Amino acid sequence: MNAITATSWPYPRWIAHRGAGKLAPENTLAAFRLGAQHGYRMFECDAKLSSDGVPFLLHDATLERTTNGRGTGGDLPLGALAQLDAGSWHSRAYAGEAVPTLESLARFCITNGYFLNIEIKPTPGHEERTGRVVGETAARLWQGQAVPPLFSSFKPEALAGAQATAAHIPRALLIDALWDGCLDEARRLGCVAIVCNHALWDAALVAQVQALGMRTLSYTVNDEWAAQRLIDLGTDGIITDRVDLFSPAAH
Repeated sequence: MNAITATSWPYPRWIAHRGAGKLAPENTLAAFRLGAQHGYRMFECDAKLSSDGVPFLLHDATLERTTNGRGTGGDLPLGALAQLDAGSWHSRAYAGEAVPTLESLARFCITNGYFLNIEIKPTPGHEERTGRVVGETAARLWQGQAVPPLFSSFKPEALAGAQATAAHIPRALLIDALWDGCLDEARRLGCVAIVCNHALWDAALVAQVQALGMRTLSYTVNDEWAAQRLIDLGTDGIITDRVDLFSPAAH
C-alpha cells in the first residue's frame, strides 16, 4: 500500500453520504448497495466502538433515531447491536436491516473495488481509543489493497489515535466552523485533506489549504448550485445525500 498524499490522490470527486444519503437507511449495507446502483464508487460512513471494542456503523451517539434500540450505542456489545432493526425507521421495505460492522462494509467495498471515507465518530469520552481501534481494524482489513480508506473526524484526538496505529492510512480533519489554529492542527496530525461544511469554502480558503499541501473536500452538498460553486472553486471532493440528483459519471 503506497502512502496517499495530496499529489497522489486516488479518490473520486463524488462521495455518497452514509451510503445513499436519505434514499435508504443510513450506514446500512442496503444503503451502500443502493449508492453503488446509482453509480457511486466512494462512500462515507460513521464508525464508533461497541462496548466490547468492535467498530460498527452509527452516526448518533444514541440508538433511537436510526434503530429500534434505546440508549447509547457504544454501551452495548456487538451481539446486542446485531439484534437491532436499523431499517424500519426509514421505510417498511428496509425492515430488519442490520447495524453493520466496519468489517462487513470493508469486505463489500474491497470486493467491489469501491473507495471508503471512514468518519471516526466516537462515543463522547472515547475519542482516542476509537481512533486507535478503527486504525488497527482498517489496517488489517485493507492490508495489501492498492488504495486504503480515508479517515476523517471532527475530533483531533480520534485522528491522533488512528495516526498512532495506522500512520499509513490518510487522515482528514472535518471542520463545521473555522476555529483558531484548525489548519495548524490538521498539519500537526499529518492530514492530507480538510473536509469543510461546504459553505465555508471560498477562493482564499481553498488557496490557503492547497498551499499547505492538502486536498479540499465538502459536506453535505445537496443542491446543484452549491456543487457547481465548489467545482468552480477547484475543490476535490463532494459528499452528497443526493445520489439520485448527481451522477458521478456526468460531472
